Amino acid sequence: MVPSLFLAHGSPMLAIEDSEYTRFLETLAGQIRPKAIVIFTAHWESETLTISSSNDTYETIYDFGGFPPELYTIRYPAKGSAAVADLVAERLTKQGIAVQRDMKRGLDHGSWTLLYRMYPEADIPVVQVSVNPYLPASEQYHIGEALRGLGQEDILVIGSGVTVHNLRIIKWGQTTPESWAVAFDDWLIEKLEEKDSETLFDYDKQAPYAQAAVPRPEHFVPFFIALGSGTEGEASVIHRSYQYGTLSYLCLQFS
Repeated sequence: MVPSLFLAHGSPMLAIEDSEYTRFLETLAGQIRPKAIVIFTAHWESETLTISSSNDTYETIYDFGGFPPELYTIRYPAKGSAAVADLVAERLTKQGIAVQRDMKRGLDHGSWTLLYRMYPEADIPVVQVSVNPYLPASEQYHIGEALRGLGQEDILVIGSGVTVHNLRIIKWGQTTPESWAVAFDDWLIEKLEEKDSETLFDYDKQAPYAQAAVPRPEHFVPFFIALGSGTEGEASVIHRSYQYGTLSYLCLQFS
């Protein structure tokens, strides 16, 4: 059985830089070797949940600009899995969640930068799923709930986003975190330890510095999806660091 994960994809530079966080991702991959990966990415938004459903090799999408040329030479030629996509669609549909299929879209950097560091051989089938950032947190959690038990089938569910993600106020070159960013993550961890999901769902009103940490929810909703997909409701912090003062690399495991 494999757990569900919330992983921070942060800067696209994690694909090529050597850091505490990239070393953590490589170590984590050595501990978890699933037969397939289902990844909800903050960089694919759609009103109806959309599932990559082809067996073909994915294109690598460079949905960013202004980075070193080396970053644009990386390819992550993972294959999809129509069978796993069918399983995901069936489970979501049974819970009344509308889905649609996509046969052409490549892997965006919310998916491939993480997977490139974890499984560089690109030899594990990947099913990429979109997010609808306008659904309330409780409905994001319900999406994850629909996928509970996939870990028992050796399928890894990843929510790829960031807890504290406000690019307007990042501190370039700063190596220590801003206190408000730490306070927001502390609050999340506290509520997870208390298993207080109802308060977590109301984070935008109750969490300290919520508006600064989550100015727009697309990077945060994968957290709730990963949380919902955990089978036993047990959450643990598996990594925590910060970049540029305010960009959180908080990662969580749900089992």
